Amino acid sequence: MKNLENYLENLNVLYEDNHLIVVEKHINVLSQADITGDLDMLTIIKEYLKRKYQKPGNVYLGLVHRLDRMTGGVMVFAKTSKAASRLSASIRENNWEKRYLAVVLGNLKTTHGFQELRHRMTKDEKMVKSYLDQKGKEALLLYRSLGSKDNNSLIDVILKTGRHHQIRLQMSSIGYPLLGDTLYGGPRGNLALYSYQLSIIHPTTKEYLTFISKPKGYPWDLFQQEIDEHLK
Repeated sequence: MKNLENYLENLNVLYEDNHLIVVEKHINVLSQADITGDLDMLTIIKEYLKRKYQKPGNVYLGLVHRLDRMTGGVMVFAKTSKAASRLSASIRENNWEKRYLAVVLGNLKTTHGFQELRHRMTKDEKMVKSYLDQKGKEALLLYRSLGSKDNNSLIDVILKTGRHHQIRLQMSSIGYPLLGDTLYGGPRGNLALYSYQLSIIHPTTKEYLTFISKPKGYPWDLFQQEIDEHLK
């Protein structure tokens, strides 16, 4: 498959044991296969495990959450069906903490405390786009600015609910669209959204684990100092 060897060579494994594997998902890579036939993380990691453990047959790998194609960052996969079931239940019980970095258009004042955004939103399946809708599902996130440069701001986001395009729509709705998010009013370029921290309860040991990955390239390099300071 095109680029498979390259992705295997550059796969960043953040953590692995007998029950789960945690990796960095690169931007423009699917979480799982779709009608495009493009390479996806599920396929890449299955091949990685197959080669590492020299397994001749199919490799089990459970997809318990997703990141949009244009979003990079931390992803957790289950290596057993029991782990997949327990991780999925943990997500439903809101026991995961998901934190993102984003770069938005506009100058947001740097704050130590978080601001709350609470809306109701719905997804248009045909247009693959979400809208604010009083009859929709609740969408809640917390955000704060870590610094501003050249009419762009770096924000830290704690995602409380996992709605479709939630961060993108909610930030755009208050006048701060994400860079690269032309769907919701942002300027062209790569989508400036990255899942930099994920905290979960281990499916068997019940230990609370936190995994961190740092975004690279533009526009993140504009805020390298702020990101390094934040991730200390």
